[in-house]
Amino acid sequence: MMRISKRATSCIASMLIALGAIAQSNGSIDAQMLKELSDSYKPTKAEKALQNVMLNNNVNSMALNQENQNEMETYFSHSVKSKGISNQESSGRCWLFTGMNVMRAKMIAEQNLGVFEFSQVYNFFFDQLEKANLFLQGIIDTRKKPFDDRTVEWLFKNPLSDGGTFTGVADNIAKYGVVPKSVMKESYTSNHTATFNSLLKRKLREYGIRLRNASDEGKKEKDLLNMKKEQLKEVYRMLATVYGVPPTEFTWAPKDSNGKYREEPQKYTPQSFYQKYIGWDLRNNYVMLMNDPTRPYWKSYEIEYDRHMHDGQNWLYVNLPLEDIKEMAIASIKDSTMMYFSCDVGKFLDSKRGLLDLDNYDYESIFDVEFGMDKRERIMTFDSGSSHAMTLMAVDLDKDGKPLKWQVENSWGANSGHRGTIIMTDEWFDEYMFRLVVDKKYVPAKVLEVLKEKPTKLPAWDPMFTPEE
Repeated sequence: MMRISKRATSCIASMLIALGAIAQSNGSIDAQMLKELSDSYKPTKAEKALQNVMLNNNVNSMALNQENQNEMETYFSHSVKSKGISNQESSGRCWLFTGMNVMRAKMIAEQNLGVFEFSQVYNFFFDQLEKANLFLQGIIDTRKKPFDDRTVEWLFKNPLSDGGTFTGVADNIAKYGVVPKSVMKESYTSNHTATFNSLLKRKLREYGIRLRNASDEGKKEKDLLNMKKEQLKEVYRMLATVYGVPPTEFTWAPKDSNGKYREEPQKYTPQSFYQKYIGWDLRNNYVMLMNDPTRPYWKSYEIEYDRHMHDGQNWLYVNLPLEDIKEMAIASIKDSTMMYFSCDVGKFLDSKRGLLDLDNYDYESIFDVEFGMDKRERIMTFDSGSSHAMTLMAVDLDKDGKPLKWQVENSWGANSGHRGTIIMTDEWFDEYMFRLVVDKKYVPAKVLEVLKEKPTKLPAWDPMFTPEE
């Protein structure tokens, strides 16, 4: 057994102390700091009891504010009627469901229909095909840039997703039309997108590498475009395998609220069906509004690559104070018109009751800390962003016309939340609302004037590029 001299032991101890000092000076947690951190935690009996409970329960159940558990007020002074709650199930297609729910409500009212839905999987098929093309074309367009270029890196990190925005809805429908759900029904994979989505992204990244390698080997752009077309053929085949083949023609007739046919069935294409029963210009008749306090208000912004197809439009929005956005939302609801609405739905959501309220959970008392960031700071630090789209359908106004609470139609099924809807307090709306899409007829002239100015273009990695899921 080797013996260590006292002198050597002393040297080793001195070295460890020195290393500890160096580690601490470099910002690391050394033994001394760890001891100070550990010594600082001296729980009281009450804190120990809380710890015992928390070790066996989730945070939300323990932080649930019992003072806010009284019966929820569900009265709304102004509301748009809805028939049937849709269900995106385990997919990130809220943006598509929401956009279609806005159209569906209008079509049901105008045609006096019973329960009716558009086929979400029909448009989703083309959404995924178009996003694949957008990515591959982006790789071709950036082929001369180094692999560690930020745009190239962003493309490979985000080849496609099942999330999106209203702009994607507008471009998709303008190009491909719509069909009733009875013509192309959901598949298992359209309702459970995660596995296939990951496989498709993997394949697209492989295609991207092949395109860059071919470019490095001297292939011309024409050759790369031909490669891309062959790659898209395989993408189409993969999509058709799990979603089915989209119809190009179908027969359909409307049924009234009693389930009786109102006319004889007729043949339609997806485009002719859209023109007959909807016919709106989703691209040009709507204004996208944003509340982003990190940037100047009364300015328009565009985000690069924040679109769903290569020949589509980037997300273009007007950044406005909340009060101006609310005025337009109220005007739309009063005129029985639903709106595409998105927010950070995971914050303070009581999913059982379907309530978004800042008082739902008392996290500060549980941990004895204060969460002090405001909306601007939460956005800047990526703590909050638009995560989910729903259909804004109701508002409750006080005697002075000020909103007390809002209601959205969700796409999580009729058994979720409050009968398939979510109610939010106006205070929660202020903190976690982000996007609203409004028909131009409810938009004041001063807002439309902003759209005439050249928008500020933001990079794809901007915090506001967060596709709703």
